[in-house]
Order: sequence, then C-alpha cells, then structure tokens
Amino acid sequence: MDKSTFEERKVVINGSMHGSLRHDSAHKHVTGTADYIDDIPEPAGLLHGALGLSDRAHAEIAGIDLSAVRAYPGVVWVFTGADVPGVNDTSSNGMHDEPLLAETKAEFHGQPIFAVIAETRDAARRAARLAKIDYRDLPHWSDIDGALANGGPLVYEPMTLKRGEPETEMANAKHRIKAQMRIGGQEHFYLESHIAMAIPGEDDEVAVWSSTQHPSEIQHIVGHVLGIPSNAVTVNVRRMGGGFGGKETQGNQFAALAAVAAKKLGRAVKFRPDRDEDMSATGKRHDFLVDYEVGFDDDGRIHAVDATYAARCGFSSDLSGPVTDRALFHADSSYFYPHVHLVSKPLKTHTVSNTAFRGFGGPQGMVGGERMIEEIAYALGKDPLEIRRANFYGQPGSGRTLTPYHQEVTDNIINRIVDELEQTSDYQARRKAIIEFNRSSRFIRKGIALTPVKFGISFTMTAFNQAGALVHVYQDGSIHLNHGGTEMGQGLYTKVAQVLADSFQVDIDRVKITATTTGKVPNTSATAASSGSDLNGMAAFDAGRQIKERLVAFAVEKWGVGAEEVQFLPNRVRVGDTEIPFPDFIKQAYFARVQLSAAGFYKTPKIHWDRKAGRGTPFYYFSYGAACSEVSIDTLTGEYLIDRADILHDVGRSLNPAIDIGQVEGAFVQGMGWLTTEELWWDAKGRLRTHAPSTYKIPLASDRPKIFNVRLAEWSENTEATVGRSKAVGEPPFMLPISVLEALSMAVASIADYRVCPRLDAPATPERVLMAVERLKGM
Repeated sequence: MDKSTFEERKVVINGSMHGSLRHDSAHKHVTGTADYIDDIPEPAGLLHGALGLSDRAHAEIAGIDLSAVRAYPGVVWVFTGADVPGVNDTSSNGMHDEPLLAETKAEFHGQPIFAVIAETRDAARRAARLAKIDYRDLPHWSDIDGALANGGPLVYEPMTLKRGEPETEMANAKHRIKAQMRIGGQEHFYLESHIAMAIPGEDDEVAVWSSTQHPSEIQHIVGHVLGIPSNAVTVNVRRMGGGFGGKETQGNQFAALAAVAAKKLGRAVKFRPDRDEDMSATGKRHDFLVDYEVGFDDDGRIHAVDATYAARCGFSSDLSGPVTDRALFHADSSYFYPHVHLVSKPLKTHTVSNTAFRGFGGPQGMVGGERMIEEIAYALGKDPLEIRRANFYGQPGSGRTLTPYHQEVTDNIINRIVDELEQTSDYQARRKAIIEFNRSSRFIRKGIALTPVKFGISFTMTAFNQAGALVHVYQDGSIHLNHGGTEMGQGLYTKVAQVLADSFQVDIDRVKITATTTGKVPNTSATAASSGSDLNGMAAFDAGRQIKERLVAFAVEKWGVGAEEVQFLPNRVRVGDTEIPFPDFIKQAYFARVQLSAAGFYKTPKIHWDRKAGRGTPFYYFSYGAACSEVSIDTLTGEYLIDRADILHDVGRSLNPAIDIGQVEGAFVQGMGWLTTEELWWDAKGRLRTHAPSTYKIPLASDRPKIFNVRLAEWSENTEATVGRSKAVGEPPFMLPISVLEALSMAVASIADYRVCPRLDAPATPERVLMAVERLKGM
C-alpha cells in the first residue's frame, strides 16, 4: 500500500459518520481544561446571587422582613416577585403556575421567595438566611397517598389509552391478578449544578450563559420575565456538566433571576446554588404508584390489561403532562395487549415540581409492564422469559402489532435481539445452575433475568420535532458548524460534526464545532427525547446539501462538465478528469461569488398525535435492546452484588460506536441506581431529607457489574430515513437495568421456592430486599 492510499483511508475514517471517533472534548474533560460557565473569566464588577427559600411545605406568606438581609455587608440588592419587571412566571407550558419568586403562598419546602445579590457568593448565601418570614400554615401532603386521600388534585389533564373491550374481556380471562407497585423517583445529580450568568447590554439587550438543554426556552422565559422581546435576549451554551433532563426546564429560574438583577443593576450577575439548594429547589424524576389488573391464559398469554399510573408531580405542571403520557405509551413495554385500558393521574403534591429525566416517564411505564409479566410467570410456575416471548409484538400481518395508542409496530426486531442475547449470555444454562445453587445455599441466593426494551423515538408534542443548523464554509476550506442541539457530555457535537465532515468528505478537524447560541439558530427544541442526533444531524446535512449543490453548479459552469462528473472525494473534489484540493476548490468558488453559507432545517415526517382521542403515530420509529443480569443477595442483611450484565442494544447503524457504547454503559449504571440505591425521602414536614451525597446514594464505579459485556446490534439498520440510518441512543438503554430489579426479585422468590411474586418496589434497597425475604419466609 503506497502512502497516498494510506492517507486517503485515514481521511475517510476521520471524516466518517460511522467511525469510532473520540468525543471532541474528551481530552479536555480528563485534563480539566473544558470550560464550563463557572470557569469563564469573571467580568469586571461581577455580582453573585443566592436564593431565599421557604421553610414551609404549604403556607400563606403573611409577611416578609428582609431588613437584616439588606443590611448584611456586601449585599447590593434584595428583590421579591413584586420587583420582577415583566411577568413573575417561569412555567414552560403556558399554564402560568410556576412563579419565579413566590409572593403570597409557599407551595413546597425550598421554594424560592426572594433573591439576594451581593459582591461575593458567600455574602449572598449568608444574607439569605437572615430573612424573617411569617407564615399561616395550610394542610399539606408530599406523596401520592396523601394526594389521593385529599381528593386527588391534578396538575394536568389526565390521559386515557384504550383499545379493544377491556371492561368485558377482563372477566373472560382464565386467570386474573390485581395488585399495586410503587416506583421511586430519582435526583439527576449532574456533576455541574444549575448555573447562569447574565451580562447586561445596551437598550433592552441581555446576554445569558446558562447550563441548559433548552436555550430557546431560556430566551423566551428571560424575555417574558423582563418584559422584552426575544430578539433582545441571547443565550449561549457551550457544554453542560450533565443534564439528564434536569436542565430542560429547571434552569429557567436561575437564568431569569440573573437577568433581572443584571438589567436592574447594570452589572454582570451569576447564580450558582450549592448541591443542597439545587436538590431542594429543583425537580426530579416522577415517582409512580401503579394499580394494575391483568388477565391471562394457561400459557401466560395476556388477554386484558387495566392499569392506572398515578404520579407525584409536585406543586406545578412543569412537564408532568407529557411525562405521564409517555409512561402510558410505554406501559406495554414490548408486549401486545389485545384489550387494554390505561389511565394517567398527574397528582399535585406540596413538593418541588418534578420534571424531565432520562426516559421521561417511559421507564416507569415499562417497569409496570414488566411487573405484570413477572406476576404471570410466578403464578404459572414458568420462566419469565417464556412469558415475555409469548407476549411479544408480532410481525406485520400477525394481528399483534397495534399499540394501546393505535400505532402499528412495523420495525419489530425484539425477538431477534432477545434470541441472540439468550445465546451469547448463556442464559438457560446459567438460570439452571442458579436454581441448583439456591437449593443448597443457606444465606446467599442468586437471581438472573433477561428483559427487553422497546422505546419510541420522537417528542410526543409534534411541533418539537424540528431543528435548524447553520453552516459556513470559509475561503480556506475550513467549516463552521452551529446547530440548536446542546452538549451535555453525550457526544452530540461530535456526531453532528461527523455527519457534516462525511457530507463534504473532509477530515473531521476541518469542522469547527461552536457553542449553541440563540443568535445563530432560532426557535430550537430542547435537546431531549433522544432526538438530538436525529434532528440536528439531519439539519446539518441539509445545510451541507445546499452548499454542495451550489458548488456542483459552479463546477459545471466553470469546467463545462455534467453534474455527474463532479465528485467530492476525501479532502478533494474531482471535476471531470481534474482533481482539486478541497481548500483550492472553495477558494475558486469564493472568487466566483458562490454563496458558501446555508441554514439547514429538518422536521420529522410521518408523526401525528391526537391526545384527546388517544390515537395517532407519536413515534417515528422504535429502538430496541435487551439485558441479562445476574445478582447475589445476602438473605441476612438484604445487601446484594451485581455479578454480571450482558447487553445487546439496537442503535441502528451507529454514527459513532465508541460514543454509543459509552452511552449504553452509562445509562445502564444510572438506571441501575434508580432501581436499587437512589431513594428520595421527605419527612412529615415536607422537607426533602435526602438532599446531599451524604444521604442520597448514586451508584459508584465499584457498583458496576463485575462482568459487564456490552454489544451493539451491528446488523441493525433503521428502516426509516434517519441520518446515516442510525437510531437514538440517549434514553432507550436506561431501561436495560430493569433486568437487575427482576433478577433481585428472582433471588428473593427462591425463599418461597418461586411460588410467589415478591412484588419488590423500586428502588429495591437492601432494606426492601431484606423485608421481602422476611415476608416470603412465612409463606
């Protein structure tokens, strides 16, 4: 192989959108040189903000004395909701139920009531504790049971999904089980807490640096609160230190507070709460109470399902409507329900308003669906995998492809995924060995489970499924890329740059990835719903297509060749028999006055949704996966180890296998934490007591499975026209560790010889495992 051939292969690999390129900031992450908002050199005269928080769960605010706060050394300004120049509201859905600063009523312990602006962060925080607030306490409830006992107040209109005749067909089922499951919430625990810095400009202008997944919403909310148009607000986001959904709407208040103070005082202002304040004042994953009834036959095939998914939503609506909707969308997991009735209950509680979290309600819905499979398996004395197979969605024409929301599942590969993983994980032999081990082991019991994932991809609000991108090609052949997606460590910037480099057939280092800003790409959607690469990659591809079409037209005219004779090759362009280096070709195009800039746009096709009717096609396609997990529990303490996990996950034709595998591994560990160790707890006064690492336990590196085998389904290719025929990877693998919960359940079930479903609630903490073991000992 000569040098030129080697160099050509190197360029193709570096520019490929299917290559395992490193994350663009990986070296900066590990060396500490990646700039986050708190690393930006502080502007001259920077002020710092702190929050004054409610210490009541539900009370009228009878009076506020802030004189001691104002008198504290270094304090520049103290303001309340009455000082907001525009509208004192940061709600993201137009329901106007989330004040920036509470004025007349405190609706959860930790709700911001006032803000302090001071010369130093320490002074602002110390001063904020000196307020004297008089309250008239009101009745409060902080959990689902309390909400139901008080009439079940809702923050959003519930949704119903129905197909078939579940009312009558449930009675016709050979077997019926009716039970309940509790599914806990989860703190996002991003490494970088919420933070925002605002710098005032001339006239009504303000620039905001925010750790947010939704710059356009920050722009809108800041304009709303200040009473100025969106064109006066510029929001910038280079990267976040994690988001996981917690920065989709919850950054609104910090950005708005910083902007209000900056415009009032004419100085830059930064808000950065500490971990305790961040955990107390910002929303979390919704916890659910699932009441379910399932009818089935002797073979374990489901005949009818009736389930209600009640959620703790907090004091305001936030994203609770869409979150509980998506829980219903995934209550079927990977299974066909011939007759089904599903209802959501987005309940109001006097706690912080819960919000988006990786999976967006889908994991809670799926856990409920898998519990029903587990119930059937233990009732019939069968392997749960056998029951899963009996109920999987079928292929087109099977009569088993219609979801509860009346969308046809036309791309089903779950059988192949599960079959392949069953073989590669040696599931059957290991399950047999585990059952044998449990017969003779006195204190240690083992469990194994293989569970599937089917996850719908798209925002269920159809309008959000759009994206824009801005691409400039400069005279020297370098390329500038900007789009509406945000980077929170998931590798989105790298993937979209790969798409563009592949389009022009240039080396990836020719593409400059620039910070997301509302000043370049307007009206963007949140980087959420696993749609970042799908939407922004296609928008960037569209921008590149426009520029390439102009370049081809230029070459046709200049060289007198047909369009088919113009080819973009690695780092060069072939025009007829002539090959021109890419930079030289671009320089010639510039002198011929070819426009070398384009705004790309993409909207997801085929999707539509009628929420009121409970019918439509809310998802463009489905992502699939499966995991097989093995655990060991100590029946004396309830403690356990994750011995092994084998994963096979579907990302279509991967845009970047290295990044995608990392996403699968991270999602599995994060989901495992949700289902095992991460427990949120409020006391009788409505105070969140698990508000710091000392009391809230995320999984550590030592908690990962001791044997951890992760593979992508390399044979898979998206049947829909996505970018590079890839599939989303952000959220779907989060549900793979349901296999861990199911494996723990099997280990506990061995106490009663697998005759009883242990009905482990989530999170399955060691305490819950121990209580389940003790309960089954008496059976």
